[in-house]
Amino acid sequence: MTNTVRLNELIRKSGLKKGWIAARLHLSSYGFRRKLWNKSQFKAGEIKLLCELLGIASLEEISDIFFNDGVDKKTTKTEEG
Repeated sequence: MTNTVRLNELIRKSGLKKGWIAARLHLSSYGFRRKLWNKSQFKAGEIKLLCELLGIASLEEISDIFFNDGVDKKTTKTEEG
């Protein structure tokens, strides 16, 4: 599952608009929101491009954001906090 809180934080820090990011991923704004909020999953190519756009380079951070089993699907908060 996607760590929505962390991904939103990185998007905010980047200064990029979600609509612009969605267009770069060839997604509608609605489609991007669905993936962001774990209603559907990001594809590998979308993850790769998001990492390039947001400057995510470490495998640990990629794993924490896009493959986080500790994220509660309803609240998008981690189990730790």
